[in-house]
Amino acid sequence: MTDADRLNALRGCYTSVLHDVMRARGLRNFTLPPRLRPLQPETVLTGPAWTVEGRIDETADPHETLLAWTGLLSKAPAGHVWTAQPHTQLVAQMGELSAETLHRKGVLGCVVDGGLRDTNFILRLGFPCWGTFHTPRDVVGLWLPTATDVEIMIGEVAIAPGDWLHGDRDGMVRIPGAALDEVIPAAVTAMNTESKVRRAILDGMDPQEAYLKWGKF
Repeated sequence: MTDADRLNALRGCYTSVLHDVMRARGLRNFTLPPRLRPLQPETVLTGPAWTVEGRIDETADPHETLLAWTGLLSKAPAGHVWTAQPHTQLVAQMGELSAETLHRKGVLGCVVDGGLRDTNFILRLGFPCWGTFHTPRDVVGLWLPTATDVEIMIGEVAIAPGDWLHGDRDGMVRIPGAALDEVIPAAVTAMNTESKVRRAILDGMDPQEAYLKWGKF
């Protein structure tokens, strides 16, 4: 299965069914914390994670931080989700010019365990962003990246290169890269089964009877 095939299939999936499929396979710690919310809740964001980690450094000068930040933007690969653990709740990790740059490069969206700014501009742009708060304060003179393409933690969820993220209005899950091609078809099958259960209940079948018939509810 190619990444294009995976993206096409996952865009038709919803987070809750992916959660249920992974839970049934014995996977754990794959649901990102509810503090992380979408700026555009009607939009599905899915794709492979490109990870960024960083920290506050109050000794850094503005030029140093902007060189480091623009360097990150240059490195971000198309067809991936910018996924950041900034280790701070002080500054925004995504704003208008950065979102414009990433969007034009073909980056699929961003997920940051931290702040967003210029949110009206980002909404008009249509670049999918997830964060935990909004602030006008930016990284200049305050924050530096420490690593990219490494495993990061968001809450109890470890996100490694090769893992995929999938989020919608309900929240976001991580799909381990090694399980991706098992989880996707299982999720499609589960959604088809749920559709049968839904139709049966709408046609008057008792919900417990429907559950016992299809093993799904």
